Amino acid sequence: MLLSMTGYGEAHYQSESLSLSIELRALNNRYLKVTVRAPEPYNLLEPEFEKVIRRTIRRGTIQLNLHCERQHAPGDFRINATALRSYLGQLRTMESELGIGKLGGEGLLAQVLALPGVVPEPGNSSFDADQEWPVLERVLGEALAKLQDMRQEEGRAMTQEFSLYRDQIAADLAKIRQRAPGVVTVYRERLRERVQSLLSELDIKIDRSDLIKEVSIFAERSDVAEEVVRLASHLDQFQEFMNESESPGRKLEFLTQEMFRETNTIGSKASDVEISRHVVDIKGTLEKIRELVQNIE
Repeated sequence: MLLSMTGYGEAHYQSESLSLSIELRALNNRYLKVTVRAPEPYNLLEPEFEKVIRRTIRRGTIQLNLHCERQHAPGDFRINATALRSYLGQLRTMESELGIGKLGGEGLLAQVLALPGVVPEPGNSSFDADQEWPVLERVLGEALAKLQDMRQEEGRAMTQEFSLYRDQIAADLAKIRQRAPGVVTVYRERLRERVQSLLSELDIKIDRSDLIKEVSIFAERSDVAEEVVRLASHLDQFQEFMNESESPGRKLEFLTQEMFRETNTIGSKASDVEISRHVVDIKGTLEKIRELVQNIE
Protein backbone atom coordinates (compact mmCIF):
# COMPACT_ATOMS: atom_id res chain seq x y z
CA MET A 1 0.00 0.00 0.00
CA LEU A 2 1.45 3.32 -1.08
CA LEU A 3 1.27 6.38 1.16
CA SER A 4 1.78 9.90 -0.08
CA MET A 5 4.12 12.10 1.94
CA THR A 6 1.79 15.09 1.53
CA GLY A 7 -1.51 15.64 3.25
CA TYR A 8 -3.51 17.56 5.83
CA GLY A 9 -5.46 16.67 8.95
CA GLU A 10 -7.07 18.57 11.79
CA ALA A 11 -9.06 17.83 14.94
CA HIS A 12 -10.76 19.87 17.67
CA TYR A 13 -11.71 19.61 21.35
CA GLN A 14 -14.12 21.80 23.27
CA SER A 15 -15.02 21.89 26.96
CA GLU A 16 -16.24 24.53 29.39
CA SER A 17 -12.72 25.54 30.32
CA LEU A 18 -10.61 24.60 27.29
CA SER A 19 -10.75 24.86 23.50
CA LEU A 20 -8.08 23.03 21.47
CA SER A 21 -7.39 22.51 17.79
CA ILE A 22 -4.47 20.70 16.14
CA GLU A 23 -3.54 21.04 12.48
CA LEU A 24 -1.09 18.69 10.76
CA ARG A 25 0.54 19.38 7.39
CA ALA A 26 2.76 16.78 5.74
CA LEU A 27 5.39 17.71 3.15
CA ASN A 28 8.09 15.81 1.29
CA ASN A 29 11.33 15.01 3.06
CA ARG A 30 13.85 12.22 2.72
CA TYR A 31 13.71 11.70 6.49
CA LEU A 32 11.16 12.38 9.23
CA LYS A 33 11.21 15.91 10.63
CA VAL A 34 8.61 17.21 13.09
CA THR A 35 8.12 20.92 13.82
CA VAL A 36 5.70 22.10 16.51
CA ARG A 37 4.16 25.54 16.83
CA ALA A 38 2.31 25.87 20.11
CA PRO A 39 1.75 28.60 22.72
CA GLU A 40 3.41 28.40 26.08
CA PRO A 41 3.43 26.15 28.02
CA TYR A 42 2.24 23.59 25.43
CA ASN A 43 5.46 24.00 23.47
CA LEU A 44 7.18 22.12 26.30
CA LEU A 45 5.31 19.00 25.15
CA GLU A 46 7.00 18.94 21.75
CA PRO A 47 8.91 15.67 22.51
CA GLU A 48 5.62 13.97 23.40
CA PHE A 49 3.96 15.20 20.22
CA GLU A 50 6.85 13.84 18.16
CA LYS A 51 6.68 10.42 19.85
CA VAL A 52 3.03 10.04 18.89
CA ILE A 53 3.67 11.14 15.29
CA ARG A 54 6.59 8.72 14.89
CA ARG A 55 4.31 5.80 15.70
CA THR A 56 2.39 6.47 12.48
CA ILE A 57 4.67 8.34 10.07
CA ARG A 58 8.17 7.34 8.94
CA ARG A 59 9.17 9.96 6.34
CA GLY A 60 8.32 13.56 5.55
CA THR A 61 8.19 16.96 7.21
CA ILE A 62 5.28 17.18 9.66
CA GLN A 63 4.18 20.64 10.74
CA LEU A 64 2.00 20.66 13.87
CA ASN A 65 0.08 23.81 14.78
CA LEU A 66 -1.67 23.90 18.15
CA HIS A 67 -4.27 26.57 18.92
CA CYS A 68 -5.56 26.87 22.47
CA GLU A 69 -8.07 29.07 24.28
CA ARG A 70 -8.55 28.65 28.00
CA GLN A 71 -11.41 29.99 30.11
CA HIS A 72 -9.66 31.27 33.21
CA ALA A 73 -11.03 30.89 36.73
CA PRO A 74 -10.94 33.81 39.20
CA GLY A 75 -8.09 32.12 41.04
CA ASP A 76 -5.90 32.26 37.93
CA PHE A 77 -5.52 36.04 38.30
CA ARG A 78 -3.06 36.89 41.08
CA ILE A 79 -0.88 39.86 41.94
CA ASN A 80 2.74 39.18 42.73
CA ALA A 81 2.85 40.83 46.16
CA THR A 82 6.61 40.48 46.46
CA ALA A 83 7.23 42.36 43.23
CA LEU A 84 4.68 45.04 44.15
CA ARG A 85 6.29 45.70 47.57
CA SER A 86 9.74 45.82 46.00
CA TYR A 87 8.73 48.44 43.42
CA LEU A 88 6.92 50.59 46.01
CA GLY A 89 9.82 50.36 48.47
CA GLN A 90 12.29 51.50 45.83
CA LEU A 91 10.07 54.45 44.93
CA ARG A 92 9.82 55.54 48.61
CA THR A 93 13.58 55.38 48.92
CA MET A 94 13.97 57.57 45.85
CA GLU A 95 11.59 60.14 47.37
CA SER A 96 13.90 60.73 50.34
CA GLU A 97 17.16 60.46 48.45
CA LEU A 98 16.18 62.87 45.67
CA GLY A 99 14.13 65.19 47.88
CA ILE A 100 11.16 65.08 45.62
CA GLY A 101 7.56 65.43 46.63
CA LYS A 102 5.70 62.51 47.99
CA LEU A 103 4.72 59.97 45.38
CA GLY A 104 1.44 58.24 45.84
CA GLY A 105 -2.14 58.04 44.94
CA GLU A 106 -4.04 55.81 42.62
CA GLY A 107 -2.01 56.97 39.65
CA LEU A 108 1.20 55.59 41.14
CA LEU A 109 -0.43 52.27 42.01
CA ALA A 110 -1.76 51.88 38.46
CA GLN A 111 1.69 52.54 37.04
CA VAL A 112 3.34 50.07 39.41
CA LEU A 113 0.82 47.37 38.55
CA ALA A 114 1.85 47.74 34.88
CA LEU A 115 5.51 47.01 35.67
CA PRO A 116 6.96 43.60 34.67
CA GLY A 117 6.24 40.75 37.04
CA VAL A 118 3.62 42.47 39.18
CA VAL A 119 0.62 40.97 37.39
CA PRO A 120 1.80 37.82 35.56
CA GLU A 121 -0.13 36.38 32.64
CA PRO A 122 -2.75 33.92 33.87
CA GLY A 123 -2.88 30.35 32.76
CA ASN A 124 0.61 28.92 33.13
CA SER A 125 0.22 28.37 36.83
CA SER A 126 -2.95 26.33 36.26
CA PHE A 127 -1.45 24.18 33.50
CA ASP A 128 -1.23 20.52 34.49
CA ALA A 129 0.60 18.45 31.87
CA ASP A 130 -0.42 15.11 33.38
CA GLN A 131 -4.08 16.11 33.34
CA GLU A 132 -4.18 17.73 29.88
CA TRP A 133 -1.87 15.41 27.94
CA PRO A 134 -4.49 12.63 27.49
CA VAL A 135 -6.78 15.20 25.85
CA LEU A 136 -3.98 16.51 23.65
CA GLU A 137 -2.96 12.97 22.68
CA ARG A 138 -6.53 12.08 21.70
CA VAL A 139 -6.91 15.22 19.56
CA LEU A 140 -3.54 14.56 17.93
CA GLY A 141 -4.58 10.98 17.20
CA GLU A 142 -7.75 12.19 15.46
CA ALA A 143 -5.75 14.66 13.35
CA LEU A 144 -3.28 11.92 12.44
CA ALA A 145 -6.12 9.62 11.36
CA LYS A 146 -7.47 12.28 8.99
CA LEU A 147 -3.97 12.95 7.69
CA GLN A 148 -3.50 9.24 7.03
CA ASP A 149 -6.81 9.04 5.17
CA MET A 150 -5.68 11.77 2.79
CA ARG A 151 -2.25 10.20 2.34
CA GLN A 152 -3.83 6.82 1.56
CA GLU A 153 -6.22 8.35 -0.96
CA GLU A 154 -3.34 10.07 -2.76
CA GLY A 155 -1.36 6.83 -2.55
CA ARG A 156 -4.14 4.92 -4.33
CA ALA A 157 -4.14 7.50 -7.13
CA MET A 158 -0.37 7.21 -7.49
CA THR A 159 -0.63 3.41 -7.57
CA GLN A 160 -2.78 3.68 -10.68
CA GLU A 161 -0.25 6.01 -12.29
CA PHE A 162 2.63 3.70 -11.44
CA SER A 163 0.78 0.75 -12.97
CA LEU A 164 0.15 2.73 -16.15
CA TYR A 165 3.82 3.75 -16.43
CA ARG A 166 4.96 0.21 -15.69
CA ASP A 167 2.80 -1.13 -18.53
CA GLN A 168 4.22 1.49 -20.91
CA ILE A 169 7.79 0.44 -20.09
CA ALA A 170 6.88 -3.23 -20.45
CA ALA A 171 5.42 -2.54 -23.92
CA ASP A 172 8.58 -0.73 -25.07
CA LEU A 173 10.74 -3.46 -23.58
CA ALA A 174 8.80 -6.13 -25.47
CA LYS A 175 9.48 -4.32 -28.73
CA ILE A 176 13.18 -4.09 -27.87
CA ARG A 177 13.25 -7.81 -27.09
CA GLN A 178 11.61 -8.54 -30.44
CA ARG A 179 13.90 -6.21 -32.37
CA ALA A 180 17.26 -7.08 -30.77
CA PRO A 181 17.97 -10.47 -32.52
CA GLY A 182 17.51 -8.94 -35.97
CA VAL A 183 20.07 -6.19 -35.31
CA VAL A 184 23.01 -8.59 -35.77
CA THR A 185 21.52 -9.98 -38.98
CA VAL A 186 21.07 -6.52 -40.44
CA TYR A 187 24.61 -5.57 -39.44
CA ARG A 188 26.05 -8.71 -41.04
CA GLU A 189 24.34 -8.06 -44.36
CA ARG A 190 25.24 -4.39 -44.35
CA LEU A 191 28.88 -5.19 -43.55
CA ARG A 192 29.09 -7.82 -46.26
CA GLU A 193 27.62 -5.51 -48.87
CA ARG A 194 29.97 -2.67 -47.94
CA VAL A 195 33.06 -4.88 -48.02
CA GLN A 196 32.12 -6.48 -51.33
CA SER A 197 31.42 -3.07 -52.84
CA LEU A 198 34.80 -1.74 -51.78
CA LEU A 199 36.76 -4.79 -52.93
CA SER A 200 34.91 -5.57 -56.15
CA GLU A 201 36.96 -3.05 -58.09
CA LEU A 202 40.16 -4.75 -56.94
CA ASP A 203 38.86 -8.23 -57.71
CA ILE A 204 39.57 -9.41 -54.17
CA LYS A 205 37.43 -11.87 -52.30
CA ILE A 206 36.86 -11.50 -48.57
CA ASP A 207 37.62 -14.39 -46.31
CA ARG A 208 34.38 -15.72 -44.82
CA SER A 209 36.03 -16.38 -41.47
CA ASP A 210 37.04 -12.72 -41.14
CA LEU A 211 33.48 -11.63 -41.79
CA ILE A 212 32.17 -14.08 -39.20
CA LYS A 213 34.71 -12.85 -36.68
CA GLU A 214 33.75 -9.21 -37.20
CA VAL A 215 30.06 -9.99 -36.92
CA SER A 216 30.67 -12.04 -33.76
CA ILE A 217 32.49 -9.14 -32.13
CA PHE A 218 29.61 -6.81 -32.96
CA ALA A 219 27.06 -9.32 -31.73
CA GLU A 220 28.83 -9.63 -28.40
CA ARG A 221 29.14 -5.88 -27.95
CA SER A 222 25.53 -5.17 -28.88
CA ASP A 223 23.90 -8.05 -27.02
CA VAL A 224 21.30 -6.56 -24.66
CA ALA A 225 19.60 -9.80 -23.68
CA GLU A 226 20.85 -9.71 -20.08
CA GLU A 227 19.84 -6.08 -19.60
CA VAL A 228 16.40 -6.75 -21.06
CA VAL A 229 15.90 -9.69 -18.68
CA ARG A 230 17.02 -7.66 -15.66
CA LEU A 231 14.82 -4.70 -16.59
CA ALA A 232 11.83 -7.03 -16.98
CA SER A 233 12.63 -8.51 -13.57
CA HIS A 234 12.79 -5.02 -12.06
CA LEU A 235 9.33 -4.27 -13.46
CA ASP A 236 7.94 -7.38 -11.77
CA GLN A 237 9.65 -6.42 -8.53
CA PHE A 238 8.26 -2.90 -8.81
CA GLN A 239 4.74 -4.34 -8.86
CA GLU A 240 5.52 -6.55 -5.86
CA PHE A 241 6.76 -3.57 -3.86
CA MET A 242 3.55 -1.64 -4.57
CA ASN A 243 1.54 -4.54 -3.13
CA GLU A 244 3.45 -4.62 0.18
CA SER A 245 1.58 -3.81 3.39
CA GLU A 246 3.97 -0.96 4.30
CA SER A 247 4.63 1.97 2.01
CA PRO A 248 7.87 1.13 0.13
CA GLY A 249 9.09 4.60 -0.85
CA ARG A 250 12.80 3.93 -0.35
CA LYS A 251 12.63 0.57 -2.15
CA LEU A 252 10.86 2.09 -5.14
CA GLU A 253 13.40 4.91 -5.23
CA PHE A 254 16.32 2.48 -5.33
CA LEU A 255 14.62 0.21 -7.89
CA THR A 256 13.95 3.18 -10.18
CA GLN A 257 17.67 3.98 -10.15
CA GLU A 258 18.43 0.39 -11.13
CA MET A 259 15.95 0.55 -14.02
CA PHE A 260 17.59 3.73 -15.26
CA ARG A 261 20.97 1.97 -15.17
CA GLU A 262 19.77 -0.99 -17.22
CA THR A 263 18.03 1.29 -19.72
CA ASN A 264 21.16 3.39 -20.20
CA THR A 265 23.19 0.23 -20.86
CA ILE A 266 20.69 -0.96 -23.46
CA GLY A 267 20.88 2.41 -25.18
CA SER A 268 24.68 2.44 -25.25
CA LYS A 269 25.03 -1.16 -26.52
CA ALA A 270 22.26 -1.41 -29.09
CA SER A 271 23.35 0.21 -32.37
CA ASP A 272 19.86 0.45 -33.77
CA VAL A 273 17.65 3.47 -34.39
CA GLU A 274 14.40 1.71 -33.49
CA ILE A 275 15.78 0.36 -30.22
CA SER A 276 17.18 3.79 -29.38
CA ARG A 277 13.73 5.27 -29.91
CA HIS A 278 12.23 2.84 -27.42
CA VAL A 279 15.05 3.55 -24.96
CA VAL A 280 14.21 7.26 -25.10
CA ASP A 281 10.55 6.47 -24.42
CA ILE A 282 11.48 4.26 -21.46
CA LYS A 283 13.71 6.99 -20.01
CA GLY A 284 10.89 9.51 -20.28
CA THR A 285 8.52 7.17 -18.47
CA LEU A 286 11.11 6.40 -15.79
CA GLU A 287 11.58 10.11 -15.20
CA LYS A 288 7.86 10.41 -14.48
CA ILE A 289 8.15 7.48 -12.07
CA ARG A 290 11.12 9.04 -10.33
CA GLU A 291 9.20 12.29 -9.76
CA LEU A 292 6.27 10.37 -8.29
CA VAL A 293 8.49 8.21 -6.09
CA GLN A 294 9.73 11.35 -4.33
CA ASN A 295 6.20 11.72 -2.92
CA ILE A 296 5.99 8.19 -1.51
CA GLU A 297 6.68 7.47 2.16
